[in-house]
Amino acid sequence: MMKNSLETLSTELQERFIDIILKTDIAYNELTIEVPAKNIFQVCETLRNRFDFSQLMDLCGVDYSQYKQTNWVTKTTSSTGFSRGVNKDIYKNNDPRYAVVYHLLSIKNNQRIRIRSFAEGEPPRMDSVTTIWNSANWYEREAFDMIGILFDGHPDLRRILTDYGFVGHPLRKDFPVTGNVEMRYDPDKKRVIYEPVSIEPRTLVPRVIRQDNRYT
Repeated sequence: MMKNSLETLSTELQERFIDIILKTDIAYNELTIEVPAKNIFQVCETLRNRFDFSQLMDLCGVDYSQYKQTNWVTKTTSSTGFSRGVNKDIYKNNDPRYAVVYHLLSIKNNQRIRIRSFAEGEPPRMDSVTTIWNSANWYEREAFDMIGILFDGHPDLRRILTDYGFVGHPLRKDFPVTGNVEMRYDPDKKRVIYEPVSIEPRTLVPRVIRQDNRYT
């Protein structure tokens, strides 16, 4: 019943947004649609008003820069080791890097839908949906803080998890695991100060599992 219901919803959405929806997919009892960034506000507003998706359950940013990259193949290696783990150029491609994912719930129809939209430009930008769902306010601030996606029309777009003076976006795949600076309280200056990070970065190489009689 659920699958049939989602298939019907998918068909209705494709007919309603015949020139907008790029593709649809049904998995784990949830419908996913992909929408261009320029149409995201229009589609979200219609989903709330015409299809009764009254609640925005979640909104997050995604960095696809390393998507589908097999960085840590543990069956084989070369004389130079796991070069993909340290070679940043391996991640360069022409595919869109940043996306915003929305999870919506229709209480009336007992349906869930996921929307994915790739942000455009540099820095990446997306229209805010705070005027459609109030809950988007803090979600969009988090996506801005962690990923660096700007939401046009947001009433108060500022950091929400990191410090006001923080530089960078921690959930970007190219952001250092150790960060760029560290902070501590200085008893002499009687305030918190920032210093260069003291932890030395290192590349973690997984154990290679070889299928031969030495390990049986």
